[in-house]
Amino acid sequence: MERSSILSNLVGGGTDVDPQRLGELSADLGIPVADLLVVAGRPVPAELLPPERDPEATRRFAFRTSHCDHAQLALLEGFVSSLPRLAAPGPFVPPVAPYHHPAETGSAAVFNGLIRNRGFGVGELPFLGLSRSTLLGMTTGWEPSPHRQHQLCSVAGPLGWTLPDLFAVVGQPYSEELRPITLCRHVGRVFTAAAHLTTAQLVASAEEADRLSAREDEGVWQSVSQGFVAECPDFA
Repeated sequence: MERSSILSNLVGGGTDVDPQRLGELSADLGIPVADLLVVAGRPVPAELLPPERDPEATRRFAFRTSHCDHAQLALLEGFVSSLPRLAAPGPFVPPVAPYHHPAETGSAAVFNGLIRNRGFGVGELPFLGLSRSTLLGMTTGWEPSPHRQHQLCSVAGPLGWTLPDLFAVVGQPYSEELRPITLCRHVGRVFTAAAHLTTAQLVASAEEADRLSAREDEGVWQSVSQGFVAECPDFA
């Protein structure tokens, strides 16, 4: 069965899939078990969730990672993967903006879960080419929208998902002409590998990203990610 069919079927009937089978699918598809649990509409155990972490440290790590090219991202992924999982006060709980009510079902809930599985809230995501209000709207509902393809092309990369896989999960038709907008999945692979990091480890990883990219610190926060989408080997 094709990947797209497996994922779309998981959305419709994931609560009936044996947990062992989800583990097998995770290995076969190269998608974290925590993500497949989200897709299947199941709760994610605390041991699979990121630890509590400082939002500012998370935001800085994400921004500085975006300055790495593909060779540097591969080295950074190896670095964060090598860091041990340390004891933390509790699992990560995404911050919720005032008057914002994240969806608990449907595609918006899947989007929420995938962000949370990486230890991010909407405010910690790097620049994606989408406004904050648009991202918040994507976490509350997925009414029909002529902008949906553009939005998915913007968020798939930071989640570490390929475009065909994410389109299949949310039931959108995929075309091979579509491309990531700002960041590709290789940036998201680093975020996924770093999901187990504590605040101190995120700080160290941001410093490693700066060392690899040779980014010059201008002393002020810069909100725009650099990105190397045009160089992504997926579309060479």
